[in-house]
Amino acid sequence: MSDTYEIHGCEEADEVAVGPLTLPLDQWHRARGGRMVDFAGYWMPVQFEGIIAEHLWTRESAGFFDVSHMGQLYVSGHDAEAALEAVLPIDLSTLPVGGVRYSLLLNEEGGILDDLMVTRWDSGFYLVVNGATKWDDIAYLRDHLPDAVTLNHLEDSALFALQGPKAFEALEPLVTGGNPLSTLSFMRGGQFKLGGIDAWISRSGYTGEDGFEIAVAAEKASELADLICGQPQVKPIGLGARDSLRLEAGLPLYGHDMTKLVDPVSADLLFGINKRRRNEGGFIGANKVLSLIADGGLRRRVGLAIEGRMAAREGATVLSGDTEVGIVTSGGFSPSLERPIAMAYVPVEFAAPGTSLSIDVRGRKLAASVVSMPFVPHRYHRKGAA
Repeated sequence: MSDTYEIHGCEEADEVAVGPLTLPLDQWHRARGGRMVDFAGYWMPVQFEGIIAEHLWTRESAGFFDVSHMGQLYVSGHDAEAALEAVLPIDLSTLPVGGVRYSLLLNEEGGILDDLMVTRWDSGFYLVVNGATKWDDIAYLRDHLPDAVTLNHLEDSALFALQGPKAFEALEPLVTGGNPLSTLSFMRGGQFKLGGIDAWISRSGYTGEDGFEIAVAAEKASELADLICGQPQVKPIGLGARDSLRLEAGLPLYGHDMTKLVDPVSADLLFGINKRRRNEGGFIGANKVLSLIADGGLRRRVGLAIEGRMAAREGATVLSGDTEVGIVTSGGFSPSLERPIAMAYVPVEFAAPGTSLSIDVRGRKLAASVVSMPFVPHRYHRKGAA
């Protein structure tokens, strides 16, 4: 996803209109001037007042994102923990109630089918998967989970993200019952009431900033959105800024930086495969992935700082001298750094920070160098931090 979008119109098929679906906040976004585009099969706002302005507001204050297109799933039943561990490379034995953990859905060849978040609830597991892949994910999980395990798609739940250094300041006064919001640290969640509305809140997100993801009944979505965006620190933010924020944070996007042809070692996502699982295996794709871990693999996802002002977009060729060595998977102009940045896959011998490369953009070579990610430091609120 880049900051350039194309709006797709509805098509006719057997005299039945087929087009993007609407989310609970569709009219809410339109009433606030959201420019709506077709993304992952839904009408979603790409921007409100402008991508750069929304990006910088989120870095300085708090941005409200509607991510209700994502798939919210609930896995429960007899031995649900063991059943999930047989599919995902995650160690659920060390995940406490309310704990949130990143994981990967892999195929037998070790290719990434999706990345996801897994949370332990009292009697099961709450999964959040990508919107563009959720139907395939649901089918895949149902094929690979035993009959004793139930998979529910929580279609009547909306999902929001409140991100930025003032996210806590904006959300904390709205908590009207239960534990105080300050009990949540990064990657922990719990049940709260916001203005009397029941919500599941986790301290997590996709921007590199402190912030929260908030699941709420779809029928309460507009009421809660009004409540949160009524705070002076908060503005609604569209897909464009969400993409530039996650790029600055060095976070990969499925379908671009990850596909079924990319493995977790190449993608630099081994933190999504817990230590016990690396030792024991026993998950789908384990043989291939553990072999890659042992030999190190052949390529890596790296960050690139680009000289000048021209951005390199997905698909641009990465060169060492005149030799093609890789391809850009995400790229754009960084509003925070005021320079173009990109992520790309290159052979491991070109992956060390400081390596000089170039990128071919429409016949023009842009000088670039490999840099450590994130491009902009993360500001997560970790347990025990000041």
